[in-house]
Amino acid sequence: MDGYCRQPRYLNRLRSPTKLNKLYNGNLFTFTGMRGIFQNLPPTFKVTKVAMVEFPALFGQSVSMAILQFPTEGLNPPHTHLRSTELLLLVGGCLEVGFVDTTNKLFVQNLQVGDLFVFPKGLVHYPYNADTKIPAVTISFFGSANAGTVSVPLTVFGTGISDGILAKAFKTDIATIQKIKAGLVTKP
Repeated sequence: MDGYCRQPRYLNRLRSPTKLNKLYNGNLFTFTGMRGIFQNLPPTFKVTKVAMVEFPALFGQSVSMAILQFPTEGLNPPHTHLRSTELLLLVGGCLEVGFVDTTNKLFVQNLQVGDLFVFPKGLVHYPYNADTKIPAVTISFFGSANAGTVSVPLTVFGTGISDGILAKAFKTDIATIQKIKAGLVTKP
């Protein structure tokens, strides 16, 4: 069984209401990790997740969320969530969003503050801040305590698939594949 299905240790002790009352209070159900998040915009795209790992009280609740901060021209590369639909709320700036359905049709929309957009479960999607002057901020809500994110560029080019296979798949040469891989390397 995957690690995300394991029951957190604290739930073993919740079987007795008496133990629950003695051991726990509202702190168990409070997450303070978002304090100050809107005070400084990071220089690169940043995701701050609140899922089961960060907030164990979400176990079994079928919800999680994330704050996405986009500097000017910031991109969250194409990705998918295999276990959840994503509902994105734009709270600052403007954003282009898009997803590709199972017939390879691209759906694109330009969002303004207050707009919501839904990315269907399992479909490749992206949000992009094309603005050259104003950063953007979103809140994303997920219908799973662990939505599971699969990055398309990292999955394809960063997992050890041979350069020869990728060159054939993308109908290009090995040098081009190596250049793409080099561009994905993050420097510590």
